[in-house]
Amino acid sequence: MDHFAGLDVSVKQTSICIVDDTDRIVVAGSRGIELMFELQRLGYVRAAATANCGHPAGQYDVALVDWRRRTFNALEPALDWLVAFLRPNGVLVVWVDPQKAAANQALRQSLERRGFVIEAGTVHECGCAVSARRSAMNPVRKAA
Repeated sequence: MDHFAGLDVSVKQTSICIVDDTDRIVVAGSRGIELMFELQRLGYVRAAATANCGHPAGQYDVALVDWRRRTFNALEPALDWLVAFLRPNGVLVVWVDPQKAAANQALRQSLERRGFVIEAGTVHECGCAVSARRSAMNPVRKAA
């Protein structure tokens, strides 16, 4: 299953688009409800915010976490809770404030401790987005 996440960043606003094969998206963060409505307006009718997504049962393909203007220490327990909503092949996209290299490394290590492999990342003056997939979906190939 392929997933594509995109951020369209301008001076006044940022638009988010996530595409996956089944359109099961859960959105978390301080603007979760607003982002959910924006995704639904764009045609992703199966998008949900953590406020209305039900009990965690591995039912979502993509989790988008908008964690801008919040502390990394507060992100840790949110990630522990949120990963239970993802399917075994789910993708987690974390969007944070642009930070120092050490903070970005801490985010990557945090995701790796939870069994994720970083697939992509991008940095912009408005924020940093990291896309990660569960490591079980990216097995390490052994050399012959």
